[in-house]
Amino acid sequence: MSTKTKRLFKKIISYSGIFFFLLAAFMLWWQLREYSVSDILSALLAIPWINLIMACVACVAGYLTLSLYDFLALRYVGGHVSWWKWMLAGILGFAISNNAGHAVVSGGAIRYRLYTRWRISGSDIVKMLTFSGFTFFLGCSAILILGYFLVPSALLDRSVGASLGINTLFIICTAAVLAYFATTVLFYKKSIKIGSIKFQVPTTKTAFIQMLLGAADSILAGLVLYCCLLPFVQIPFGTYIGLFVIAQTTGIFSQVPGGIGVFESIFLLALPESVDKADIFGALLAYRIIYYLLPLIGAGGLFFIYENWLRARMKRWLAEAKEKLPQIPEKIKNIKNLKSIKHRKK
Repeated sequence: MSTKTKRLFKKIISYSGIFFFLLAAFMLWWQLREYSVSDILSALLAIPWINLIMACVACVAGYLTLSLYDFLALRYVGGHVSWWKWMLAGILGFAISNNAGHAVVSGGAIRYRLYTRWRISGSDIVKMLTFSGFTFFLGCSAILILGYFLVPSALLDRSVGASLGINTLFIICTAAVLAYFATTVLFYKKSIKIGSIKFQVPTTKTAFIQMLLGAADSILAGLVLYCCLLPFVQIPFGTYIGLFVIAQTTGIFSQVPGGIGVFESIFLLALPESVDKADIFGALLAYRIIYYLLPLIGAGGLFFIYENWLRARMKRWLAEAKEKLPQIPEKIKNIKNLKSIKHRKK
């Protein structure tokens, strides 16, 4: 592939997010054109407090689970840091990447800043990000494959484009999961070199743990929205979680930050026509606030506290160093005099 073709390919990928966002925005408008802003806000305020509290609990559990991505990735590269460090990096990294999109760039930048301070090499950080990406993909793929059979085909058959897209996604995910597990068996204890970095092929046991962790993350994220939806629509959790992961995965592949618009459009499209779409959009809005906005504010606050604490500690060290610097020549002189006296005695 020539340099010109590569540049063109990168531009297409970069602008694809804008295209999908505009397409999703149009689909959202089309789905909600009969409802006013006050209808949607009324639906948002109609969610019972108990449901919102349950959604918040699921959100906290979800982000704690997300932090385990970093723990597992650290184990993969053989790195060691305190538990609160990998937890901070994981929660903050995902809080940013969930909102900004392009997880490798947005979440990777904050992880690079933190882990390099904690003496994890740049190549190991790249390995960690790649490993975490596979963990997320394995979990999503596992639930998507299961959800493909749980979600009634009638829900998606109303749109030829949606049906074709989901079928294609199912085939890709199934092939990718089988290929990943086959690699862990065929290349056991071997490494694959990409550029200047060697990636150790994970064991089958590690791959299985990755899949379980990724699936747990998706289920907990889905529970946040499920708690908000329950007052408006009764849907079996098995059917719902399949639909949720399909919408979530499509949103990620669209390259739109947070899958905003794409996720909502697929959800509104798949639900029965008898459901009040203003109510559903109100629940989706509550989900966005609880799962995306609040963790970003909370994790951002923790990072701000950590940065200030680190800055204060550095200032204290510098002040102590300045106090001790004038004493160093005197101490050196005393040591030399002591050595000279000992030499004379001999």
